[in-house]
Amino acid sequence: MFDVAKIRQDFPILSKTVYGKPLVYLDNAATSQKPRQVIQALVDYYEGYNSNVHRGVHALSMEATQRYEEARQKIADFIGAGSSEAVIFVRNTTEAINLVAGTWAVANLKTGDEILTTEMEHHSNLVPWQKLAKEKGIVLRFVPVTDQGTLDISNLDSLLNERTRLVAFNHMSNVLGTINPVDELTRAARAKGALVLLDGAQSVPHMPVNVQELDCDFMAFSGHKMMGPTGIGVLYVKPSIMDQMEPFLRGGEMVKQVWLEDATWNDLPMKFEAGTPNIADTIALGAAVDYLQALDMSQVRQHETQITAYALESFRELKEDLEMYGPEDLNIRGGIVSFYAHDVHPHDLGTMLDREGIAIRAGHHCAMPLVRDRLGKAATARASFYVYNTEEEVDQLVEALKQALRFFKGRAT
Repeated sequence: MFDVAKIRQDFPILSKTVYGKPLVYLDNAATSQKPRQVIQALVDYYEGYNSNVHRGVHALSMEATQRYEEARQKIADFIGAGSSEAVIFVRNTTEAINLVAGTWAVANLKTGDEILTTEMEHHSNLVPWQKLAKEKGIVLRFVPVTDQGTLDISNLDSLLNERTRLVAFNHMSNVLGTINPVDELTRAARAKGALVLLDGAQSVPHMPVNVQELDCDFMAFSGHKMMGPTGIGVLYVKPSIMDQMEPFLRGGEMVKQVWLEDATWNDLPMKFEAGTPNIADTIALGAAVDYLQALDMSQVRQHETQITAYALESFRELKEDLEMYGPEDLNIRGGIVSFYAHDVHPHDLGTMLDREGIAIRAGHHCAMPLVRDRLGKAATARASFYVYNTEEEVDQLVEALKQALRFFKGRAT
């Protein structure tokens, strides 16, 4: 049984008050809260076996190395990677995508080649490709977004051709909550001989994900959105592709042999992990994966679907005052609800909700082309859910929105 009340007891911050009100944390798409088990993993490392990994022969180093590589295996199992060698540790999703752009793409793409992405991408899966396009003469193409908040793949054949080398898109939109049709996009990419990169920042924490079943060549995601610490992320790369990639950074640890004028590279995946890694946060991310595995990701997905359905139904009371975004079909929607109040700027709305102890996000959500150009707004407000959120918290959100809307309407008259 998915016991939300019991889960909430594992998260110390949820007992916090904000301006005298109990915290209602609805900003999970930006970062999630951390259970005691993850926090304790950090404490245990620093108090019990703090040491560098891989190179030491003393007891602390060997224990740290064992825990660090155990975390890598946990993550590989969590995403169905098949081998821990397919898991590269980075700081976050952004760094992971930049690693692909700065290694595989630089080496394999030439002037006139094309990358297909979408209009709903986070800047992290857009700006690196813009840089590559300017430097190498690469052509960027974009799958448009429908009025329903889904990708319009009706003209996919016209967007793909023999020059398409990479199809890069988010598994789930951080603005719309849309779960994109990976199977269809991947099949279309394969038909043209293109590789596939998935931005899994919003999907890996919230639903079962198996990279081999998805048949992606690259997948990037961040630890801090899945109960892990900040500063640790993952890039999955198919081993056959990783073996052909040159290192992104060079220095200690990623080398096998070094001479004054040359060097050879370490085994995979350490070839891509130069210098002392983020040991403590990696081990704690392993603890976060343990926590999620114990919950069962299918149950996580079911809980979030239920609470999102409840939220969308509750928001119908406000339909005259709010513009809502994202698909109505809960089969292709994650736990994200973005909205725009006609009488209140999203930042003002976020500030008023904060005074009620409710944390949401207001802004362009690092997706300016989508929010500004496609939705036609400078910013939106966004509530996003996770395993510890409840229907009662949704009720508090809706009531606080009603109060804020009444306040600003009163000022307007």
